[in-house]
Amino acid sequence: MTITQLYYVLAVAEQQNFTKAAETCFVTQPTLSMQIQKLEDELDILIFDRSKKPIELTEVGKKIVNQAKNIVNESYRIQDIVDQQKGFIGGEFRLGIISTIMPTLLPMFLKAFIKKYPKIKLKIEELTTEEIISRIKEGHLDAAIAATPLGNDYIKERVLYFEPFVGYIPQHHRLHTQGKLNSSELDIDDMLLLEDGHCFRDGVINLCKAFKNHNDDLFQLESGSIETLIKLSDEGLGMTLLPYLHTLDLSDKAKLNLHYFNEPSPAREVSILYHKSELKMQIIDAMHSVISGIIRGAIAFQNVNIISPLPK
Repeated sequence: MTITQLYYVLAVAEQQNFTKAAETCFVTQPTLSMQIQKLEDELDILIFDRSKKPIELTEVGKKIVNQAKNIVNESYRIQDIVDQQKGFIGGEFRLGIISTIMPTLLPMFLKAFIKKYPKIKLKIEELTTEEIISRIKEGHLDAAIAATPLGNDYIKERVLYFEPFVGYIPQHHRLHTQGKLNSSELDIDDMLLLEDGHCFRDGVINLCKAFKNHNDDLFQLESGSIETLIKLSDEGLGMTLLPYLHTLDLSDKAKLNLHYFNEPSPAREVSILYHKSELKMQIIDAMHSVISGIIRGAIAFQNVNIISPLPK
């Protein structure tokens, strides 16, 4: 039994296809199939039911895959130990970021991070929170940046910063002439929201507390981007809430529509996430340090009230 054979087994279990698994492992399909066959012969069992389309794991195969994940992850830890001993911070690092954080945070830290750690090869994807959880659990992401807390047993969360909510309220809206906002004044029925699947949307709903009173007969619009929500709000279709960092690059005219909350300001917690196995911690530590250092100069809010992205 070899680590390589277990790695191939995990690839087939995920892809449910030998050819696709071989492509992800950068080997030929006969090579991958032969190694898995050797492992099955050695163990005198079948890991996969090849008669099914797509291929399925046998009952014993499911148990083997669960154990193989642990073994493969632990094998990666050996290289981590060596890298840490040598003080090496480099190699490929796969990072996922949710869409309501990527466009504001990434330009703030990426250039500085690459300059400080030129040996790290970053591979960055924009993903939903659900996709991030799945990919970290399956070992396809080294870390991610998302709104927390998530409360997942497989994932560790390390807080980066707290980002306040800011009201974007156009002229002629009932709250436009008001000074600072109170969350009790918000009404979900005149709120423009991100579409379902965005954790920022869930945080807004939790903040409003009025979702349970939502009337399906009233006009409601959801969008996939914060920029679209701002434009629709400008057209008089309702107000919206923005993450604080999204307000920094608004035009002077648009900033006239910003309304801040009374303290403690409602805010979201943003963290760097990684697998409980704690692989590549030297890179995670480096990223946390760079982002935390930069963000302290951008967010001056101290008294905040964290709004969970998870429905209560």
